Amino acid sequence: MDNIKQVQDILGRRLILENGSYYTVLKAEMTEAEFIGEIVKRTDCELLLDVNNVYVNSFNHKYDAKNFLLSLPLEKIKYIHMAGHYKVNKHLIIDTHGAEIIDPVFDLYKYAFENLQRDVPVLLERDFNIPEMKVLQEEIQSLRQIKQETLKTQTVQSTQSV
Repeated sequence: MDNIKQVQDILGRRLILENGSYYTVLKAEMTEAEFIGEIVKRTDCELLLDVNNVYVNSFNHKYDAKNFLLSLPLEKIKYIHMAGHYKVNKHLIIDTHGAEIIDPVFDLYKYAFENLQRDVPVLLERDFNIPEMKVLQEEIQSLRQIKQETLKTQTVQSTQSV
């Protein structure tokens, strides 16, 4: 954590750290969410939420992705990454950025915006197996539509409760 603070001091700005995907489980003193929360708290850094990484980890390690998401310091999320993954078998998926986003990841993305209750930038990650531009544009349009509809619904609900 000292390294994060040092870099932030040198740059004169906060770092934005991403939640990663992982494939082995070690005996740990705290959960992944507690660890991320502690880093953010102690360093005052910000968070890049990779929704596919949340999904991949929850699938591989058998925990509830929505509960995990809610346990993060949501007020510190400044960006969102969306991507696809590769299903190795019925027990293992790997974050590859080489496939289209599947419906459960889109659902988790929507859930993230429902709980963030504010607009943050979103990046579609595709590192290989890049499809035709039309397919990428359709995926981007789906991301925009989900975000806009979710934020619009929140705005309507907010004004109705006043």
